Amino acid sequence: MEYDVIQGDIAAQSADALVNAAGTSLRMGSGVAGALRRGAGEEINEEAMENGPVDLGEVAVTDAYDLEADYVIHAAAMPHYGNGEATAESIRDATRNALGKADDLRCRSLVMPALGCGVAGFDLAAGAEIIGEEIERYEPETLEDVQFIAYSDEEYDTIRAATGKSERSEMTEESKSDR
Repeated sequence: MEYDVIQGDIAAQSADALVNAAGTSLRMGSGVAGALRRGAGEEINEEAMENGPVDLGEVAVTDAYDLEADYVIHAAAMPHYGNGEATAESIRDATRNALGKADDLRCRSLVMPALGCGVAGFDLAAGAEIIGEEIERYEPETLEDVQFIAYSDEEYDTIRAATGKSERSEMTEESKSDR
C-alpha cells in the first residue's frame, strides 16, 4: 500500500482515524498521546483507560471527541511507562493491528505516528523502517490514504530517509523542474 510522510501535529490532522502511540495501560501521558489528549479533551483519556490494559502490540479504539477524526486507534507498541521499551516485534504488531482495525472500522484515511519511538526508547530510523515496511505490505480493504506523520523537522527527515520517501520525493521534485 502506498503512503506519504507528512510533518505536523497529529492532533491537528483530519482523517477517519488517528493512531495514538500508546503504552499497554492506554493512559495518555506525553508525546503523541499528550497531544491527542489535549486536542480531544480529557474524556479520551478516561475512555482509553477503560479499554485497557491491552497486550503489547494490540490496539483499542475510542471516540476522537474534539479531534477532526471519527476514531482514535490506540496502538500499544510499548509496555506501560517505566516497564521496558518497545521492540521491533511490538512496533510491527502494533502497526499491523492499527491498520487492520482501521479497515474493520471501514476507515478510508489514517494518520499514524512513529509507534514505539521517542519516549518508548526504540531508535527512530529503525522504527520508521519497520512501520514503512508494514504499511507497504498491508493489503487494505477500505483504507486508501495513509499518512505517516512526523512532528519535528529532524523527525521528518529521519523518517523520510528510513522509509526511502526522500529519494522518491527528490525524484518527483526533479521531474517537476523538467516540465
